[in-house]
Amino acid sequence: MDPHGAAPFWRARGERYYRMGSFYQFVFGCRVWKVSVDAGFGCPNRDGTPGAGGCRFCNPASFSPSRRLAPASIGEQIRQGAQRLAARHGAERFLAYFQPGTNTHGPAERLRAAYEEALACPGIVGLVVGTRPDCVGDEVLDMLAELAGRTWVSIELGIQSSHDRSLEWLGRGHDHRASTDAVARTKRRGLHVGAHVILGLPSETIDDMTATADELSRMGIDSVKLHNLYVARDTRLAEDYAAGQVFLPSREEYVDYVVGFLEHLSVHCTIDRLSADAPPEYLVAPDWCRDKSGVRRAIERELERRDAWQGKSEE
Repeated sequence: MDPHGAAPFWRARGERYYRMGSFYQFVFGCRVWKVSVDAGFGCPNRDGTPGAGGCRFCNPASFSPSRRLAPASIGEQIRQGAQRLAARHGAERFLAYFQPGTNTHGPAERLRAAYEEALACPGIVGLVVGTRPDCVGDEVLDMLAELAGRTWVSIELGIQSSHDRSLEWLGRGHDHRASTDAVARTKRRGLHVGAHVILGLPSETIDDMTATADELSRMGIDSVKLHNLYVARDTRLAEDYAAGQVFLPSREEYVDYVVGFLEHLSVHCTIDRLSADAPPEYLVAPDWCRDKSGVRRAIERELERRDAWQGKSEE
C-alpha cells in the first residue's frame, strides 16, 4: 500500500515508477540500506521436501558471496556489511536482509534466534526475509508478526510467475495457488510482502507477463523485484542453453517486457529492482545484464519515449 494514500505522490514528482528508496524514506525518515545476511538455511527444493534438484536456474553460489566464502556469524556479517556501506555511502541505518537460501525453512527456535541476533546489531532498523511461497507456515508468520510489533518486517517471496506451466518448467516445486495462499496469510498478519518475478521465460508472451503484473496487483503485493532470465553456470538452465534449447531475450526485448509489466502494475507497489545478474565467474549469458545501471537507464528512456508509467493501464 502506498503510505501516502490513494494519490501516487511519485507521479506528482514526475517519476514514472515507484522507487523503493522513496518508500523507505517515508517509512524510516532517512535512507536505509540492506545488509545481506546468510544464516545458513537451505532450500526445501534441494533437500527433498518437494524436490531434490533445485530450480532450473539456481546455483546458490551465484546469488551471494557468502555461499562462496567461509561462514561468519550473523553479527559479524552485519558489522562488515554495515562498515562497507558506511564507508561508501555514509549509511547509518540498515535492514538485515536474510537473502541466500530459504530463510523460513527450519525449526522456529532457530529462526527466531537468527532474527533476534540480527535485530540486536547496531543500526539495524528492520528485517527482510527471503523465502518461498510453499515455506511460510503459520507458526513462522505468527513469529514474524510478533517481531513486526517492534520493528519493520518484510517477507520476500519467490513467486517468479503467475503461470503454472512456467513454474513447472522452472522446477519450482509449487504452483501459483501456493503463492496466493502465502500472500493472503502473510498480509492478514499485517506484514509487508515482496515478490520476485522473472521476465523472459521461454513459454511466456508479453501478454503472459502483463497478466502476472495484473495478478500481483490483485493480490496486493507491496513490492516487486524484477529479474531477467539469465544463465548461471552449473545449472540445468546452462545445460539447456548449451544445447540450444533456450533463447534469452535481448536487452531491447527485456526493456519492452519491463515497460509493459510496469504499465499493468498497481501504482501502490514499489519497485525494488529492475534487472538482475550474476558474478562474472558464474554468468554464462546474456552479457548485457552485467550493466545493470545501463539497463535501468534504457528502461527509463523507453518509459519516457512511450509516455508510459507504472499503473497506466489502470487509468
